Amino acid sequence: MFFDGASNLMGHGIGAIVMSSQGKHILVTTRLDFECTNNIAEYEACTLGLQAALDNSITKLEVYDNSALVIHQLRDKWEMRDHKLIPYQPYIQDLIS
Repeated sequence: MFFDGASNLMGHGIGAIVMSSQGKHILVTTRLDFECTNNIAEYEACTLGLQAALDNSITKLEVYDNSALVIHQLRDKWEMRDHKLIPYQPYIQDLIS
């Protein structure tokens, strides 16, 4: 699964591509209708991709992101300092367990 989020003056959007072992590609994208930082958009993109994988009964994933922040924080290698990001960790852990 590849995911990415973006937040700027033009708006906030997220997307993910989930690829099954059978070669099926699932593309999911959406615009966020709330103000957020780029880091929040990255976490939202991760959850969107994980939910798409679950909805399509894909249970084994390799996850990639161009931002090291999400990956390292979810693997407990980097500390979460932004209190707005903290709720994402248990939510994502619940999705992947």
